Amino acid sequence: MDTKQVDYILELARTKNFNRAAENLFISQPALTYQIKKVEEEIRFSLFERSPKGAVLTPAGEQFCITLRNIRSELKRAVEQGQNYGTRYRSNITIGLPMRSAIYFLPQAIEAFSRAHEGISVTPHFLQLYDTSSFLKGEEDILFARFSDVKHIPAIKIHQLFESRIYLITERSDELAGREIVRAEDLRGRVLMVGGGSPPELRAVQQRIIDEIDIEYFNSNDRETTLTNIKAHRGICLAPGFLNDHNGEFSWTLFDCSERIKCVLCTHSGDKRESVSDFVELLQDIYMENPEFMA
Repeated sequence: MDTKQVDYILELARTKNFNRAAENLFISQPALTYQIKKVEEEIRFSLFERSPKGAVLTPAGEQFCITLRNIRSELKRAVEQGQNYGTRYRSNITIGLPMRSAIYFLPQAIEAFSRAHEGISVTPHFLQLYDTSSFLKGEEDILFARFSDVKHIPAIKIHQLFESRIYLITERSDELAGREIVRAEDLRGRVLMVGGGSPPELRAVQQRIIDEIDIEYFNSNDRETTLTNIKAHRGICLAPGFLNDHNGEFSWTLFDCSERIKCVLCTHSGDKRESVSDFVELLQDIYMENPEFMA
């Protein structure tokens, strides 16, 4: 099955009509019918149920088309990226991170790097929070990570970037918002959301508060659920500063604790490219030059 046949299937699935699909594809109706039949013979199951009114996907065809749409979308993205970089760049560095805020100075670093390394692009690749799997497969050249997640992984180099402090997240109208610092006793009588992939350092702070302060708590599955619950007046939470997207929707107030979350950049031990080393060092230098920025 080739890409044209994929397009034929998806267009017929969309229009549910052979004549209309053929017209949109600029081919004849018999040619479309032939190509669909050819694919069905290849994959050994029916994609469409034919009737005088048109064509409807079979249950197997519906599942098949879900996968085809994802494949087609990824292929389109790959082609567009190739077009973007093919004429302007001779090489590319991909950096994996969960969100733009994780490396607050990434835009400035890319801009400075581009001036000094003409012909080498830097592409952010946004991953699920704390996911290292694609980096370990070699899909990214650099990975932003918490040190606790990667310290035992072999065949990688770990580069210190910064230590993230812990903050209290509340609505902007909350009485605790706007303070310079919030202490554990200030949370008395509140509902604290915990869990959601919290790193060991943050779990230690959460547990200490629960043990020492009169506070209710409940488990939250993930970051988005937690933020939704804060908006719904269901509680407050603690989070590492590097998760702050700085869009002003919530108040992030420094929490009084000694714990820090060590954030690092990882590279592959076998990657000897100077450009990768230069970009890592550039990011490290930017953070060293901005000691007032507390992630």
